Amino acid sequence: MTTPPPDHATAELPSSAASPATPPPGCPAHGLDQGLGPDGIRRLYGPEAAADPMGLYEKLRAEHGTVAPVLVQGDLQAWLVLGHRENLDVARTPSRFSRDSRRWRDMQDGKVGADHPLAPVAAWQPLCNFVDGVEHERLRGAVTDGLARFDRRGVRRYVTRFADQLIDGFAAAGQAELVSQFAEHLPMLVMTQLLGMPEEYGPRLVDAARDMVKGTATALASNDYIVATLRQLVERRRAAPGDDDFVSWLIEHSAGLTDDEIMEHLRLVLITAFETTANLIANTLRMVLTDQRFRASLAGGRMTLPDALEQVLWDEPPLTTILGRWATGDTELGGQQIRAGDMLLLGLAAGNVDPAIRPDLTVPVHGNRSHLAFGGGPHECPGQDIGRAIADTGIDALLVRLPDLRLAVPEHELSWVSSLMSRHLIALPVEFTPVRVKQAAASESTSVTLPVQPAGPDPVSAPAPASDQLPRPRRGWWSALVRWVTGRQDLE
Repeated sequence: MTTPPPDHATAELPSSAASPATPPPGCPAHGLDQGLGPDGIRRLYGPEAAADPMGLYEKLRAEHGTVAPVLVQGDLQAWLVLGHRENLDVARTPSRFSRDSRRWRDMQDGKVGADHPLAPVAAWQPLCNFVDGVEHERLRGAVTDGLARFDRRGVRRYVTRFADQLIDGFAAAGQAELVSQFAEHLPMLVMTQLLGMPEEYGPRLVDAARDMVKGTATALASNDYIVATLRQLVERRRAAPGDDDFVSWLIEHSAGLTDDEIMEHLRLVLITAFETTANLIANTLRMVLTDQRFRASLAGGRMTLPDALEQVLWDEPPLTTILGRWATGDTELGGQQIRAGDMLLLGLAAGNVDPAIRPDLTVPVHGNRSHLAFGGGPHECPGQDIGRAIADTGIDALLVRLPDLRLAVPEHELSWVSSLMSRHLIALPVEFTPVRVKQAAASESTSVTLPVQPAGPDPVSAPAPASDQLPRPRRGWWSALVRWVTGRQDLE
């Protein structure tokens, strides 16, 4: 139950960060390892990295141990942390490895300009995930305190309701594509409710988020819609606070967040929850459908669905790496000499299969939550329990409603898209015995029954304030950030 074979993977690479052109036949350089850069350092981008990231991590581990020198876009040198213990060391000691990218020596030296492929994920922003110390405690404290106030049973009721509505949309057809018709919709539908948005906002915001992430022709309009909707929501809650929604809790928090800080963190929470939870749902469903041992363990009661989720979080974490940390001074890690200003990438997927803690990857890890899927230390994902609840409850509802769910194509036809930070299953076509949906249920589900490839939101009918009342959104950074996380490079 490990990561699927690399020959099933496809990748979309940044056009501005493409690997060097393949030499023509007869050229002396033909046949050289194009994954190697200057001084024989392996590139963490390009065809090899995109097609088989786990294979590349194991090459690096064999060559360098728990911390390996790598090249990122532009052939900038960095360190990839491969060891489980070393990843935790980096994540837990911000005094040595800061989240503040302004410490990056290459950025200080002018090697990472606004047009550099890494700028979207590395350029400093006034968000909790870019700061340490007191300011981090202030910003993150408001987010974590708000998330902690949710009643888990209430969250699961939302998940069950929306999962049933989504299933109603395709149950009678006897076939579905579970990435676009289920996994990508459920997290956002639930999150819009937790944020306290009016019911009618849910489907449109889901469309907008999916549209922006996929980088369609209307992606920028979708980004504008999300910004406008969130800003309007903050304004409404300022005027009339609610009792049980995340926005109201952020507003009333003692941290004293400004409206801009609230809006930006809402967007960060929404997009992060969307991406990671959708990946977790898709990866778990693929494992259930393709690994007979996995499904047999579930059916036989030897594994619970929460156990299955944790197994997937070990084997196929939603994010493969996290960029980055920056050394605050000269130090040593995993036998490597790290200089002040060096960039380090947390190797979540590589650390999860570190032979030091998992010498036999076929042995189940039921009940063990010591994986790196949600990071660690002060920047550990604050919404992980909500993400688990959405995935667990949603998948359970799907398997109960459609017990004979099965893959509709040979497993080798499944494909992925890769980026520096993640690996996404593109589609998961399934078939099952058609189920007749009661008329009452079908009528309730129409608000979230969406086509496989939905069009972007209609800007004319978007329930947002007039454009002249809104400051212009920083669409460049957010659009580029989403482009980087998803590996979809056509969002301009």
